Amino acid sequence: MLIRWTLPALAAAIVTLPLAAADAVPTFTKDVAPILNQNCVTCHRPNDIGPMALLTYEQVRPWAASIREKVSSGEMPPWHSTDAHGTFSNDRRLSAADKDTLLRWASNGAPQGNPKDLPAPPKFAEGWEIGTPDLVLTMPKSYDVPDKGTVNYQYFQIPTNFTEDKWIQAIEVRPGVRKVVHHILVFNREPGNPAPKSAFMPVAIASPGDAPVDPSKPKQPQPGFGTGTGTLIATTAPGTNAMWFAPGSAVKIKAGSTLLLQVHYTANGTAATDLSKVGFIFAKEAPKQEVHNSAFVNAMLKLPPGSDNQEVNSAIQFNEDSHITALFPHTHLRGKSWQYTLVYPDGRREEILSVPKYDFNWQTYYIFTKPLAVPKGSRIEAVAHYDNSTNNKWNPDPTKEVRWGEQTWQEMQYTGITYTVDEPLMTGSIQK
Repeated sequence: MLIRWTLPALAAAIVTLPLAAADAVPTFTKDVAPILNQNCVTCHRPNDIGPMALLTYEQVRPWAASIREKVSSGEMPPWHSTDAHGTFSNDRRLSAADKDTLLRWASNGAPQGNPKDLPAPPKFAEGWEIGTPDLVLTMPKSYDVPDKGTVNYQYFQIPTNFTEDKWIQAIEVRPGVRKVVHHILVFNREPGNPAPKSAFMPVAIASPGDAPVDPSKPKQPQPGFGTGTGTLIATTAPGTNAMWFAPGSAVKIKAGSTLLLQVHYTANGTAATDLSKVGFIFAKEAPKQEVHNSAFVNAMLKLPPGSDNQEVNSAIQFNEDSHITALFPHTHLRGKSWQYTLVYPDGRREEILSVPKYDFNWQTYYIFTKPLAVPKGSRIEAVAHYDNSTNNKWNPDPTKEVRWGEQTWQEMQYTGITYTVDEPLMTGSIQK
């Protein structure tokens, strides 16, 4: 039978066929599982930070409506910077295509699909994001966390027993009981405990209402931070990842050093016994650049009662040509936003990180895809805003003035920073 096509009918047929294919409902096995494997299961797997595992259809299906809600709002995967895709190597945001796939799947019955289409699940070294560590150092004894009450910061010393200097390519801090460990800072204390060296110094900048200041004037050391703890080398908090350093760069730990773990425990209604640890992967060859982890703060912050957008500033000035590889903004329950600006010696200003909706419950080390060149004399200015009003549902007490303190009902204006100094290491030829 001969079918005669009119031009409108032919055009409609040509358009309809691709649209029908595009409108096909995604399935878990073919379309959804690869997205979850790539973006979600690092956290959403047994014994990790995610509240549920998302490895199998049976595990995922009951959460389909929640996945639709969280993905649609951008709450999951958690990411709070508004900088463009590609700025940070650990950007967790889904592509537009992946987001569309998850939403169409969850909105159309969340079908399983053909089991033969299911990809193999990712393989994880048990308990470790960095893979199997070359060395694991564990707290010398466990710590009993009570079911209630305030727990002051606890400090644990772990001898490395290194008989020679070691270069660290990757480092991961692993809480023993995540539900009661709020954060851990790992410091390296060299033999003799010399003062940590730094390529920058704190400088003063004016907060709203203050008199103008000379930004080149060194700022006096601030109380409450960095007194005899050693050199910061690693951090973990809800949302942080293990740290891998680019080829040709590594963290140095000298022979005879001791690790000092600062652990912040939070009672949650159930007593627990914690035994946290630190895992290392050693560099396979001597690096060209030494990686430095450090921090800068404003420990003089003051939040008036009821203030809903209080600004608190801090700044540092580099005294050596350097490259910044990562920034880590940190406040407590009243923190609402962060903004970082690089000010070059000629006065030119460049925004390098914007976090308009900071989330205390999910904190991120923002790792630059391309390290930022920071010429000698440049400044990093950090501006944090706080909500100490009744508008903040997390606010412990909006009637109180709030100052710097270690506990979550107090506050911090703290920035972790990872950087390298441009001068190459004088370590001789690279070992093969």
